[in-house]
Amino acid sequence: MALIELKNVTKVFGGIVAVKNVSFSVEKDEIIGLIGPNGAGKTTIFNLITGVYDATEGKIIFQGRDITGENPVTIVKSGIARTFQNIRLFNKLSVLENIRTVLFRKADYNLANALLRTPKVVRIEKKLCDKSLEFLEVVGLTDYINNRADSLPYGLQRKLEIARALALEPKLLLLDEPAAGMNPDECLDLIELITRIKKEYNLTIIMIEHHMDVVMELCPRIVVINFGEKLMEGSKEEVQNDPRVLKAYLGEEYSYA
Repeated sequence: MALIELKNVTKVFGGIVAVKNVSFSVEKDEIIGLIGPNGAGKTTIFNLITGVYDATEGKIIFQGRDITGENPVTIVKSGIARTFQNIRLFNKLSVLENIRTVLFRKADYNLANALLRTPKVVRIEKKLCDKSLEFLEVVGLTDYINNRADSLPYGLQRKLEIARALALEPKLLLLDEPAAGMNPDECLDLIELITRIKKEYNLTIIMIEHHMDVVMELCPRIVVINFGEKLMEGSKEEVQNDPRVLKAYLGEEYSYA
């Protein structure tokens, strides 16, 4: 059984069809690439999966359950987390606080306990702090824990957003252009990071990305979206040599032929 499956999903905004009859599935522990030109509908698909938008037609099945139309909080709790094309951090909070804020959902104490700083509160907050540091260590940000999030270089902000998504303990991680704005060395570092966290956290990953070197390195299978429709899906070799993809998006420099 697929971990997630989109069945004939369509999204219409007014008279504009943003996504049309898109179907694909992702198996547990798989990482796939979702590629296509700007405006093709890729981020809209992520927004449909995560409940930001309701599908006009079709179904989204996660772990055998229909999550179509559920609210984002319920979907996150079910095991889906994401990063964003435009980074969305708690900019005025520290790096550490960005992770602790997510983990506080597990804080088992009430307002009175918090105001009195009871031993239980101290113990729980110490545990949350230690757990936050673990996630930051995974992405290499332990030297920046007291820095404000918006003071970090762009590439490190991307890593912080990934750490925050990991703190939600997802089964499915959606990465929306994680390499955007990165130089070649940063892209290589990102490839290593995604490979490592996929294995360490037993993640299934769908990744939107325009850096094709990153996609081809990480994703054995790729789904191509164009004008809101699925143009094709297949192995990276099949995608690189499909004339429709070359014409619509990749260009001849990515072909093996």
